[in-house]
Amino acid sequence: MISQETIVALASPSGAGAIAVIRLSGSNALAIAETIFQSVSGKSIQHQKTHTIHLGHIVEGTKVYDQVLLSLFKNPNSYTGEDVVEISCHGSTYIQQQIIQLLLRQGCRMAQPGEFTLRAFLNGKLDLSQAEAVADLISSDNEASHQIAMQQMRGGFSNEIAHLREELLNFASLIELELDFAEEDVEFADRTQFKALLNRIELVLKRLIDSFAVGNVIKNGIPVAIVGEPNVGKSTLLNALLNEERAIVSEIAGTTRDTIEDELVIQGIGFRFIDTAGIRETEDVVESIGIKKTFEKIEQAQVVLYLFEGFKFQVSGSTYITEIKKVKNKYPLKPLLVVINKIDLLTEAEIADIRLQLQALNVTLETISAKENLGIDSLKNQLMSFVNTGALRNNETIVTNTRHYDSLLKALEEIQKVRFGMDSNLSSDLMAIDIKQALYYFGEITGEVTNDELLGNIFANFCIGK
Repeated sequence: MISQETIVALASPSGAGAIAVIRLSGSNALAIAETIFQSVSGKSIQHQKTHTIHLGHIVEGTKVYDQVLLSLFKNPNSYTGEDVVEISCHGSTYIQQQIIQLLLRQGCRMAQPGEFTLRAFLNGKLDLSQAEAVADLISSDNEASHQIAMQQMRGGFSNEIAHLREELLNFASLIELELDFAEEDVEFADRTQFKALLNRIELVLKRLIDSFAVGNVIKNGIPVAIVGEPNVGKSTLLNALLNEERAIVSEIAGTTRDTIEDELVIQGIGFRFIDTAGIRETEDVVESIGIKKTFEKIEQAQVVLYLFEGFKFQVSGSTYITEIKKVKNKYPLKPLLVVINKIDLLTEAEIADIRLQLQALNVTLETISAKENLGIDSLKNQLMSFVNTGALRNNETIVTNTRHYDSLLKALEEIQKVRFGMDSNLSSDLMAIDIKQALYYFGEITGEVTNDELLGNIFANFCIGK
């Protein structure tokens, strides 16, 4: 599967900038770079040491394109495991295009998305889960997602899976050996130790599977739907949380005709706040569509933030309580955060009275003034309390990849079949089938078991040049 062609791509973001980096990888990378690079020292770069940088010019005949720095990474001590050359040129788009076209004329071909990392995997520089972590690291936009991607890229998840697979493989070998001596009726695999191993593997798999609930929201951001009747300050709250005028604020009810989304990082965790159209009976066709979308967004949200005005509660408290009960009953598994807005217009006694009336609902309650920026920090802390960051703080392995999650579920199912087989005194040959399947799903995660379709699906999501 390893291509012998030398590939080239822009490794830095496209567009003009201070500098750009053009990357080559392949068996002819040094020879091709030699044909277009003229070192100021006059030395041949093919004879220079690996991990060195050289100043010179990119030339074609007598034409000089740019003065550049050329970095050498000789195999096997490179990212891809092949000879790699990186050209740091000035960031003009014209210069970038001219150098890449020159390299193509010299025998390179354009790299496919993720092909550099694919070659790193095929050459044994990374396993498959580490390769996927590269893409997660590039797309990480907060501390938590960055921490998880780094932990996975450094092999934390791979090592845990590889250790389990190795232990299971040792027992599988003993059971296979038993099959070769079936007529002698001997047992090479200690059944007590094997059962203890299965129990340990099952516990680890369940922990990793459970971690996906946390990892998935950390990776993609935790969606929080801000709901409530029109003109209670949802857009003002969104602006206060983001500390910018992101949403339109108006005295006119129904100003928000569609959902507005924006992201905020709180203590390293990304939150996606969704400002929805106010929930009310209306004959306005456009606003009705917005209200329908509100309920769709609540379905997608991990947390529901129900907002109402404090002084209106004194007039229509029973209506608000009924609405809160509706949301709570319709979405019993979603954390519901009830927020009283415009507390700057209320006395302490009035706020205490509202708290007392809502106490029976057994909901989390916060008091704020979105306009005056009161209680916003406390609200942020409350939102953080809904996120189980214990595993993250303890630097435990957290699963964020849907493919890994699916393989772990299938591996757990096979392990449970093996354990059931032991409890039922099934023959070794039947247990061996389930053990092989469990080993297969472990191998799928780290890439010991792959196919072209799987690799194509994974690396197609990478950016070109990585």
